[in-house]
Amino acid sequence: MAKVVVGLSGGVDSSVAAYVLQKQGHEVVGLFMRNWTDTTGVLKGDCPWMDDKFDAEAVARKLGIPFFMVDLSKEYRERVVDYMFDEYGKGRTPNPDVLCNREIKFDVFLREALKLGAEFVATGHYCRKETIVDQEGNETYHLLAGSDPNKDQSYFLCQLSQQQLSKALFPIGDMLKPDVRKIATELNLVTAHKKDSQGICFVGKVDLPVFLQQKLKAREGKVFLIDQNAEIFQRDWSIADRKEVTDEELQLLSTPYDLHPKYGTKVGTHHGAQYYTVGQRKGLNIGGFPEPLFVIGTNIEYNQIYLGMGETHPGLYRRVLRIRRDEMHWVVPQRKLKNNEEVQLQIRIRYRQPLQEGRVLMREDALYVVFDKPQRGVTPGQFCALYDGDVVVGSGVIDK
Repeated sequence: MAKVVVGLSGGVDSSVAAYVLQKQGHEVVGLFMRNWTDTTGVLKGDCPWMDDKFDAEAVARKLGIPFFMVDLSKEYRERVVDYMFDEYGKGRTPNPDVLCNREIKFDVFLREALKLGAEFVATGHYCRKETIVDQEGNETYHLLAGSDPNKDQSYFLCQLSQQQLSKALFPIGDMLKPDVRKIATELNLVTAHKKDSQGICFVGKVDLPVFLQQKLKAREGKVFLIDQNAEIFQRDWSIADRKEVTDEELQLLSTPYDLHPKYGTKVGTHHGAQYYTVGQRKGLNIGGFPEPLFVIGTNIEYNQIYLGMGETHPGLYRRVLRIRRDEMHWVVPQRKLKNNEEVQLQIRIRYRQPLQEGRVLMREDALYVVFDKPQRGVTPGQFCALYDGDVVVGSGVIDK
């Protein structure tokens, strides 16, 4: 058995993770991370860190395990929040939860755990790990989807490295959420019926424009409704299905639509294009139309937002995305594609999205993903995770 430091967050999942490890005979230590205390833009009553610490400490007392706290707020601001501001300022939509796992929980936090003598760190993520040993005795760690299809969180861990996985344990990855709640209830843990955290990792639910205005100033701009019959949407997606599709064709098909006011009508104003993301419906404050309006694109340089009307507007859908080679990460190094190599995999471009089938092609300039079916809301800045069944093969930042 090993000494394991559990990231006790004050939630039910990490609480039960600690209990499971204890039952398995491990020496368990609870470590609470204080990552964010600024309440600017945070919706009232959401994610109060002091309450979370109180609950985490109560769980540690109940289980009879040592409890410590570490302040990682400086690193969290530098590595996660500042990255968010930078990406939104460029007109991209980052995923802070993926960054938090890569940069904080399994990096800075891991180092703090090692100082306490830990052999492993554990979290309450709904995912699994398996170790593959080759004929020479070399170990490769596979990150697998969680057994609960409604709670699988492997997407959030799609940027972990082999070194990080070597030290990671996911004690509840093969459990269902109702069973986790049941165990916590039977143990009479204070977190048993606590609601799951939502919003930005360690920050909570936020009014995004207010939150971003700490660094990104508001600027009034124009909103245009783009006609669904505009010529820019007349792309021949069948080109992507050809066996000999060229680099130039992939580059063209992966380029976002060239949206322009000439294709539509001004329907309102906004306070900053950087506050909006592709596929967004809420927060537009524009009504009077027969169908819902959705953001289909933004122009940061000219501070313009482009909308499409209805769920089926062609501006919401694309079949090809691009990932820069230097922003592609292979969780399983042996699966890294060589130039001009391609493979059929399953793809996820947002949390809880059902896995989508598609071809993944490595070219000289970038890695391209060609979906079997058009995808709604392909968003630059988000992470695209590649799966082979339950195994997370790799991931990268959507370039365009």
